[in-house]
Amino acid sequence: MAWEIIKWILFAIVLIFALMALTGAPYVPSKVAELKLAFTKLYKLSSKDLLVDLGSGDGVVLKVAGDFGAKTFGVELNPFLVLLTKWRLRKYKNTKVKCGNLFKIDFPADTTVVYIFGDGRDIQGMIDTVRKQAKKLKHDIYVISHAFDLPNMKPEKKYRAYFLYKISHK
Repeated sequence: MAWEIIKWILFAIVLIFALMALTGAPYVPSKVAELKLAFTKLYKLSSKDLLVDLGSGDGVVLKVAGDFGAKTFGVELNPFLVLLTKWRLRKYKNTKVKCGNLFKIDFPADTTVVYIFGDGRDIQGMIDTVRKQAKKLKHDIYVISHAFDLPNMKPEKKYRAYFLYKISHK
């Protein structure tokens, strides 16, 4: 009986990850060492920042940003990854993570930088979301894009596979 329950739970987890891969970007963990370099050489993350991670996965970006003293806010569609992140970062008091659609979320008022690691099909929607939020919040927002150059935009800086952009609120 216990094995049947475990099999159904595992089936549900695999099914959710498969559905997430079809509806959004697949889960690809970020590398801590690379993030640390990006947060020092590309955008100097500090305690004055609030970083929003669109598609926060297992929370590694939130954790590294939190280690720099930044407040963090993650948005993730996969409920299992949200639970994993909440458990992993339970000691980080300035971290919040929500289960939801990154295209329909409101950013915290003090957002300064957004981290995105999406595939080509989602990049434009992510940028449209950041633009909408910058206008709503009435201040510019920086975007760190991992591995994808943003269409029709010139980066302010580039470091290895990371690009830094500034999205105007006007």
